[in-house]
Amino acid sequence: MSSTAYDPNNVFAKILRGEMPAQKVYETDKVLAFMDIMPRADGHVLVIPKTAARNILDIHPDDLADLSRAVQFVAKGVKRAMAADGLTIQQFNESAGGQVVFHIHVHVLPRWTGVALRPHTGAMENAEVLATHAATIRAALEAMQAGG
Repeated sequence: MSSTAYDPNNVFAKILRGEMPAQKVYETDKVLAFMDIMPRADGHVLVIPKTAARNILDIHPDDLADLSRAVQFVAKGVKRAMAADGLTIQQFNESAGGQVVFHIHVHVLPRWTGVALRPHTGAMENAEVLATHAATIRAALEAMQAGG
């Protein structure tokens, strides 16, 4: 178990409750995927469970399995939508492990040969750029769900 309690006022909990906006790309009754507002690559998506869990140390195994299935599905869609050569999948735990928002989340970053990830500067991406990438990724995920 995690040594620190889950904070229901973290930014991702607020997104789940509709108290903060997000450019959503995929949603089920168990998970939500949305654009990272400080992307390290074009098409950078975050996938989170709808259950309250701080990180991998305290999430219920069944919820982690649901999250993993969603990460795989979203990753396939992101790679397809962004015409990426590959992907980087990241998940951080506790401050010492690089975690900043304390609701478990997985980063899906499309990658292209010879293109480095941008540094994490804290700068927010233009909302129109995020909306365009979200629409492209949503279309790819919808096509995949339809068998295309």
